Amino acid sequence: MDGVKYDGDKLRYDLLPPIALAHVAGVLTFGAQKYAPENWRCVPDLQSRYMAAAFRHIEAHRMGEKYDPESKYTHLAHAVTCLMFIIEDQGKDSYANLFGFPTD
Repeated sequence: MDGVKYDGDKLRYDLLPPIALAHVAGVLTFGAQKYAPENWRCVPDLQSRYMAAAFRHIEAHRMGEKYDPESKYTHLAHAVTCLMFIIEDQGKDSYANLFGFPTD
């Protein structure tokens, strides 16, 4: 007998690229050790400050500097992390609405 699982309309987390994900996890671990876990959520003016940080990391990469001198992770990993913070902050309510969770 074959089992049935109706998951065709579920999000495919298995499609996330594991190497890029490991780089982002490294940046997050570095930040958690330097500041505190989840500290980024408490940064005032989060949207504009992380957008500016993402651009700084992208520009450093464009200028030929592959690695952030302090963390030793790539500037692109830092930029992706910053953009993920912005997406997370912008999407708090929309994610809850998407899956039918309460928003308050």
